[in-house]
Amino acid sequence: MIDNFLDDLYQNFVAEDRWKYLTDGLINTLVITLFAVLIGMVLGFIIAIIRATHDKTGRFKILNFFCKIYLTVIRGTPVVVQLLIIYFVVFGSVNINKVLVAILAFGLNSAAYVAEIVRSGIMSIDNGQFEAGSSLGLSYNQTMISIILPQAFKNVLPALANEFIVLLKETSVSGYIAIQDLTNGGDIIRSQTFEAFLPLIAVALIYLIMVMFLTKMVTKLERRLAKNDRR
Repeated sequence: MIDNFLDDLYQNFVAEDRWKYLTDGLINTLVITLFAVLIGMVLGFIIAIIRATHDKTGRFKILNFFCKIYLTVIRGTPVVVQLLIIYFVVFGSVNINKVLVAILAFGLNSAAYVAEIVRSGIMSIDNGQFEAGSSLGLSYNQTMISIILPQAFKNVLPALANEFIVLLKETSVSGYIAIQDLTNGGDIIRSQTFEAFLPLIAVALIYLIMVMFLTKMVTKLERRLAKNDRR
């Protein structure tokens, strides 16, 4: 039985360097996740500021209207459908790198969730902070940047880190547009060896290890923030 298992390991990962499908796929997964997170953070913060400003001052009515539509559509449809629409419809007639398409799709999807997380953090800050900024001679924008956003960011940092973990797992659907991500790499091995168990278990274990590592980092972050709050 051990000999059969070792032979399966050899056929699935060693023969013809099939392990490279997993490593190459992992690299693509990490690249997509990293740059999608950057897009999600930047766009999400902008949307959150627009919506929070409208809620507090009534400004940006038109921008807030479009932001609400964007959030409703993105949060109300599956990410895989968004990925397919962006690739086959938006860029259907353009020769574009598929990884860039995935980065854009997952970034736009993540931005919707980041926006609501950050907005909730901004709205949780007491209005007295705005009044304090005004008494110091700061404008609304200066108060938002110098006083409100740093506090809001600290409050929602664990939630933002968890969004990063969710996004990492969501990229597993990149194979729908023929990107060789981690999941697709395992599926390629399966298609060549006709053995599903080991390749897919390997993919699952790699995701599990990454998620456990990131979860541990988030837990440490939450503890450190809690300690700082007690001081």
